[in-house]
Amino acid sequence: MFLGIDLGTSHTAVMSSRGKKFLLKSVVGYPKDVIGLKLLGRPYVVGDEAFEMRSYLDIRYPLQDGVLSEISDRDIEVARHLLTHVVKSAEPGPNDEICAVIGVPARASAANKALLLKMAQEVVHTALVVSEPFMVGYGLDKLINTIIVDIGAGTTDICALKGTVPGPEDQVTLTKAGNYVDERLQNAILERHPELQMNVNVACAVKEQFSFVGTPTEVASFEFRAAGKPVRADVTEPVKIACEALMPDIIESIETLLRSFQPEYQATVLQNIVFAGGGSRIRGLAAYVKEKLRPFGDANVTCVKDPTFDGCRGALRLAEELPPQYWRQLGDVSGS
Repeated sequence: MFLGIDLGTSHTAVMSSRGKKFLLKSVVGYPKDVIGLKLLGRPYVVGDEAFEMRSYLDIRYPLQDGVLSEISDRDIEVARHLLTHVVKSAEPGPNDEICAVIGVPARASAANKALLLKMAQEVVHTALVVSEPFMVGYGLDKLINTIIVDIGAGTTDICALKGTVPGPEDQVTLTKAGNYVDERLQNAILERHPELQMNVNVACAVKEQFSFVGTPTEVASFEFRAAGKPVRADVTEPVKIACEALMPDIIESIETLLRSFQPEYQATVLQNIVFAGGGSRIRGLAAYVKEKLRPFGDANVTCVKDPTFDGCRGALRLAEELPPQYWRQLGDVSGS
């Protein structure tokens, strides 16, 4: 059984060669005390269920900025619980040989990849770690003269695809991504409306409903709580400020990677700028980037149709089309 796994800071998306497809929060919850243990009835819980029970659980996100935490044995145990749950949820048969292609941020360290592969070896037979934007490009059949920008929760990964396996010089990882927007948005709203009861979960809800760059197409009016009572506030400007805070580093990275192509290909590359990941849902994104790239020529900027699953779909396609004995030519591999 082949698995394509897009391991993200906020969510993990999975597709299997048996047609199984699912998304879950990249979170593990542990009871805070004996009462929590009684309520939960088990040592830990993973995914959306854990997040819903967060009032009485110690919530742990094993992926910081899109890569595994390496701080302590506990962090590794949390990541192991997440990965084990992901593979089990794919419902493999008792005699299945499981081969998984796992996406990680473009510039994940060798040590981090090695740690992930070590854990993967405990739950699958063979695992290949590849960069998330490369997975997206493979799934879209865009492997040459293309720049993929994958805006996730923990990282924004930008990759120049030149018809070969991308090297470190072809990839950029930025730590300004969806979580950064949430923090900026929370602060921007509180600056204007200090009376509101705000946390990062509320900011994320505002972002997911109204995110945009450029000229707003609607007023971002959201119902908050102030002193426990419902209060509606216009947060159009804070949303614009927070979302556009991502853009300068992304534009600069696209320009840098564009210049890395041979000059005769650069006009073609400009016609193949693709945004993926949850951040590709930001309204006005394609037009905004196209305008910023105007000094380099006429650009064609598109956003993927399925930001949730396009990454793991590409990983699954890669797993199915390329026999595992060739995986070492593409990246770091564990298992047989």
